[in-house]
Amino acid sequence: MIKKYIFLILFSLFFNSLLSQVQLSVYSEISIVTAGPGTELYEAFGHSAIRVKDPMLQLDLIYNYGMFDFNQPNFYSNFVKGKLLYTLGRYPFSAFLNSYFQDKRWIKQQVLNLTQQEKQAFFNYLENNALPQNSNYLYDPYFDNCATKLRDITATVLKNKLDFSDKNLPKNQSFRQLMNQEIPWNSWGSFGINVALGSKLDQKASVEGYMYLPKYVYAIFKNSKITNQGNSENLVKNEEILLDFENLTPKSSIFSPFLMFLLFAIFGIYITFSNIKKQKRTKWLDVTIFSFTGIIGLLIVFLWFFTNHSTTPNNFNFLWAFAPNIFIAFLLIKENPPKWISKYVLLLLILLSLIPIFWFLEIQEFPIAVIPLLLLFAVRFWFLAKKNTAH
Repeated sequence: MIKKYIFLILFSLFFNSLLSQVQLSVYSEISIVTAGPGTELYEAFGHSAIRVKDPMLQLDLIYNYGMFDFNQPNFYSNFVKGKLLYTLGRYPFSAFLNSYFQDKRWIKQQVLNLTQQEKQAFFNYLENNALPQNSNYLYDPYFDNCATKLRDITATVLKNKLDFSDKNLPKNQSFRQLMNQEIPWNSWGSFGINVALGSKLDQKASVEGYMYLPKYVYAIFKNSKITNQGNSENLVKNEEILLDFENLTPKSSIFSPFLMFLLFAIFGIYITFSNIKKQKRTKWLDVTIFSFTGIIGLLIVFLWFFTNHSTTPNNFNFLWAFAPNIFIAFLLIKENPPKWISKYVLLLLILLSLIPIFWFLEIQEFPIAVIPLLLLFAVRFWFLAKKNTAH
């Protein structure tokens, strides 16, 4: 896969100078290409690209803003820090089509209703963007990705002639709600993403905001209008299914987060009531709970304050994943921890009580899979407050 990308990038660089002065013929077409979802988490949202076809010039290229190189310096650390560079790849459309055919993912094409001047403007814009000094961009999965690029390029070229339509869109959806419709809620990928990302993702999306997802680029372009010589016309001239496959779904595991957390919560609550009855404390359970929430809390703090991700700040998952818990875990190894622990767990209970308020007011949605754990935490923290006060 990496060798294929390197070949495609080299192809793009080689032909860049040859195509920079090309004038498209009247038979040329500019198309929005939308691909269906794949089975991996990073493929779950589908893909978008731009196709330029001119049979007179024997030209058929795809402009793909979704390319990256695992071998680029500091790839993984840059990914974690939110500094991941993506590249515009320009290569034969046949290679693009063949790749999705092998993956059994559908592809739909929307030919745009453009004048010759507008087609040339699209082509010139893409060619300039494909220059080595312009082809890289700082990727953001919600505000600057393969789908938003197509939205922005179209708006830049057509300016005030373009009218994006919200017809048939689900109304009043946040970025998080739109995302959660594309990935199974009871998957580790969904749980991890929803834990890591903060309340910015809970803002209601505008029509333009919806287009961070390829499916909404397709839907909005389908219903949008363009003004030509004072007349309002459809932005899309015609549509075509290039590859016809069933929708693929992300891989799932029998060991889903909700099931695992539910079993642990039932076991933990059973132990807690047993502890109440026997007037004892199961130390390993407390160490496990406080270590788990503390480690996730530290991750939240890191993503919030020490990375460039636009959507990780203001993450109210800290209400249950409280970073200082990692230090309290060491104190709970002792048979008789300090008495002030009772006041600390009361603080944790107060933080937990804020979660349904934040959820109801739509300040931030929390992962559904974490609900069993929240019930366990509430019961266990109440027990610890009573236990530590009594000894």
